Amino acid sequence: MPWIAIVVGLATGIVVWTLLDQIQSRQVDKIFDQELQVQLDLRARESLIRFDRYLAGYAATTRLLANYHRLSEYLDPLFWSDDEAIDPVVYKDFRPPWLPDFFERDALMSPSHVLLTDAQGRVRERFQAGADPLPSKLTDQVPLQWLDRHEIRTVIERLGERLHLIVSDAVEDAGGDQIGYLVVLVPVDAAFLSASQRGVDAERASVALVDGEDQRLLASLDPGLIPIGSLLSDWSKTHVVTSQPLPEYLMSDSNLLFATLVPQARVERMSRHVRIFERRQRFFAAAVFVIVFTGLIYLVSARLNKVLKRMTRFSQRALGIPEPGFQRAGNQLMLLEDWIQQFTQLVLKAREEMSRRHQAEMRESEALKAAMMEASLDAIVTLDHSGRVIEYNPSAERLFGLGRPFALGAVFAERFLPDLARPAFKRLLDRSRHRQREPLGRGELIARRADGTEIPVEISIAPIERVDERFFTLYIHDITSRKQAEQEIKSLARLASESPHPILRVSAAGQIVYANNASRPLLRAWAVEPGEPLPADWGAAVAAALETAQPLERELEVGGQVYSLLLAPIRDLGYVNLYARDITAVRRAEQESRQHQAELVHVCRLSTMGEVATGMAHELNQPLSAIVNYANGCVRRLQGGQGRPEELIEALNQITAQAQRAGEIIKRLRALVGKQPPACTEADLNHLVREVCSFLEFEINRVGAMVELELSPLAIPVCVDPVQIEQVLLNLVGNALDALEEQSESERRLWIRTEIEGDWAHVAVADSGPGIEPGYLKRLFDPFFTTKEGGMGMGLAISQTIVENHEGRIWAESVMGQGSTFHLRLPLASSIREDLGAPDVMLETTSIT
Repeated sequence: MPWIAIVVGLATGIVVWTLLDQIQSRQVDKIFDQELQVQLDLRARESLIRFDRYLAGYAATTRLLANYHRLSEYLDPLFWSDDEAIDPVVYKDFRPPWLPDFFERDALMSPSHVLLTDAQGRVRERFQAGADPLPSKLTDQVPLQWLDRHEIRTVIERLGERLHLIVSDAVEDAGGDQIGYLVVLVPVDAAFLSASQRGVDAERASVALVDGEDQRLLASLDPGLIPIGSLLSDWSKTHVVTSQPLPEYLMSDSNLLFATLVPQARVERMSRHVRIFERRQRFFAAAVFVIVFTGLIYLVSARLNKVLKRMTRFSQRALGIPEPGFQRAGNQLMLLEDWIQQFTQLVLKAREEMSRRHQAEMRESEALKAAMMEASLDAIVTLDHSGRVIEYNPSAERLFGLGRPFALGAVFAERFLPDLARPAFKRLLDRSRHRQREPLGRGELIARRADGTEIPVEISIAPIERVDERFFTLYIHDITSRKQAEQEIKSLARLASESPHPILRVSAAGQIVYANNASRPLLRAWAVEPGEPLPADWGAAVAAALETAQPLERELEVGGQVYSLLLAPIRDLGYVNLYARDITAVRRAEQESRQHQAELVHVCRLSTMGEVATGMAHELNQPLSAIVNYANGCVRRLQGGQGRPEELIEALNQITAQAQRAGEIIKRLRALVGKQPPACTEADLNHLVREVCSFLEFEINRVGAMVELELSPLAIPVCVDPVQIEQVLLNLVGNALDALEEQSESERRLWIRTEIEGDWAHVAVADSGPGIEPGYLKRLFDPFFTTKEGGMGMGLAISQTIVENHEGRIWAESVMGQGSTFHLRLPLASSIREDLGAPDVMLETTSIT
């Protein structure tokens, strides 16, 4: 039985293989021809797709440049006129500031020219990378059909004898206004096609750009092998030619074709190798087939049921397909072959689907990784198992100040960490090696930049496990600002507790939230502790400060100490900060200053009185002489018996009047020189001016000056200390008289004018003296500064202090050779401010010689 099965198997196998061999040969040739055509078409499509992606890379890079922040900052202050006669700015030996080198980074050929145009397409600036001149068609104007405000335009155009890729996109300034276009010009030549095919061997397949109308080659991957300018039909005998249109890139009137040329010799060589291989394999297959067929017939009957059961269970578990149904009538071997073929197709289909899905996921993962590396604000560095840098993102370049080419391959710890930080980094790296399910290893270290400066950073280490190797990804964050902020927060937190002045924080309900050590006297005065509410009056002040959102100031006296409290409301957070300051010494100094000032004013009045003593003696001599004359006349009349009562009474009345006049003079003198506390009363400024002129009447006569009083006809009530204001006026008029002594007698004139200006009373004392030098005007009111020989330099300084204490102002104006004018401004008394209108009045003018 076994021999019969073997003989039958051999005979059947030979017969079957002879029949199948003839059919298989024809099918193999047919399949090979079909597969060859499919491979050629696939290669042509792949070449076109690579070319398409390469052009898309230029479009993406151009859009990135058009929206780059350097270009928008450069265009922001730029203004282009509409003048047609323009000379564009040319950058030939260096790059313009608005053009970073993104093309080389993206593995693209650098453009020959980059143009920056205005909104009408006129060239304003251009960058020339090499020696090739700009095509004449684009020297001054870029055609508007190549420009679009709303989308990027990609054009392949023939300029002169060469093809050029022209990519344009609209550009905006920093304000978002569209100002022009960025135009990138790249020659489409052999280098361009080679770069687009990423190193495809020209002997295997060559690509070219062909004019669609006359079928002439405009650009070739290998001009030496396939010359430019030849017809595409010239190569149909020696090459398998596949041409495809480029409609998505052609915005011009030209019609370009993308041609893929595969040498016929290459195709024939591959066909010959396939046929030889096919014959050899067919021979081995025939032998194997016969042997296997014979053995299969021998073993199939015994193993068939067992195999079918296993296949059924496997198909149900793996692919979920139904049972093959071998129980029905028919040839069991044929049914098994059909089922195996179906099973194989399902497996191949599942494998292809999984392969496509895996490739798509890999592309998405790589794109996401690249985007994350580019957009990450933190530095990301990937190390291999030995600690060398194998990946390095732009943020790491900015952080360490070292470019990516110089960082790749360097040992991270030696290049970017100082000696003291390396052990800590090694420990952190070792801990990350043993982490399985725990979070990232994280720690703070000191990093070193390329210039040698050290910065604090936070490093997180994520290990990446591979089948045969381990990598580490470092996420590095610069924490310099955070460290500085922490130090500032710590110092600010200690500020309140270290302050020598009391600082408290009170809630809106008046409860003390915080009080430093210096605030213990205030707490004792209020009889409260932190956490307790303030007294009712201070609680009301806190509530008022929060309601008005304006700082309030209060004073508090505690055991002889005076504190100034500033209530600063923080309305958004609902609390008030109380800042207290001990102003006891300030108040004491102010009181002593006022006492010293009063004594100094008194001394000044005594000095002034000494100057007017002669005039006062002359003024007293007149009433005293009149009294003596009237008394002597009465005595002589009484002795001669000639005095009549009415005459004597008249003489006695004159004596009384003159005595009262002398008494008033002495009273005014005592009021001027008497030491008394300042007291503000309402007085008429015109009256004070007249009093001062009466004091200085003798001095005026001695100098021989003409004094003109231009006084307001209305009373000018001011709330002042009359004695102090008279002292100021005495000082001003006395200084004017001293200045007039330097002039000739005919030119000695003095004007005193009073008037009301709004809510102010104004006095002007002007003289016709030589004037004050401009350099002295700024120092007139400084203590101990004087322009007179033997002067103390305190008169004007004391006068300024008196005026400022009365909330007024004093200043001087002078013109050399024409005289000087001193101005005194005092606030009007409150009783007259509401009654003042704006009537036209005539000034009272009085002349005193």
